[in-house]
Amino acid sequence: MTRYLVLLRGINVGGKNKVPMARLRELLEELGYEDVATYIASGNVILSSDRSPAAIKRQIEEALPTAFRLDSELVAVLVLSRAQMRAVVDHRPEGFGEHPETYHSDAIFLIGIDAATAMPVFDPRPGVDTIWPGDGVIYSQRLSAERTRSRLNKVMGSPTYKSMTIRNWATTTTLLDMLER
Repeated sequence: MTRYLVLLRGINVGGKNKVPMARLRELLEELGYEDVATYIASGNVILSSDRSPAAIKRQIEEALPTAFRLDSELVAVLVLSRAQMRAVVDHRPEGFGEHPETYHSDAIFLIGIDAATAMPVFDPRPGVDTIWPGDGVIYSQRLSAERTRSRLNKVMGSPTYKSMTIRNWATTTTLLDMLER
């Protein structure tokens, strides 16, 4: 059995695509996954399986619309191994996430696209936003005192945003800790 992190994109956002975590855990157990745990209601799941990441992604994406009443097709699934998640944390830019009192730091996970494809949709505001490409992730940091001036919201209006799911840095590191238990 291999432990995986499953990130669900587009659920429980603004009252849309409501997926209760208790029912999601039940569904995944019914599908044969083991050691299923969720973390907060934003679509973070840790599970164990002998299936491949591609098979897990396909099965969960097929099961969600039949088990839950979804408002849109914007729900997508990203399956990451412990090694992939460890690399996201270990290969972050120097100092990234280390000053939460000064910066809002986010890991923007990429689904089916690479960083080179995703980077052009970002338009960082000098002195406010900083972004760095990573392997399967974009690191985004906003100066907290100026966050209302951030241009990160512009990304959300682009078609490429459908291939991204965002987790704040505290959630990202907590998920890695859960995955490594």
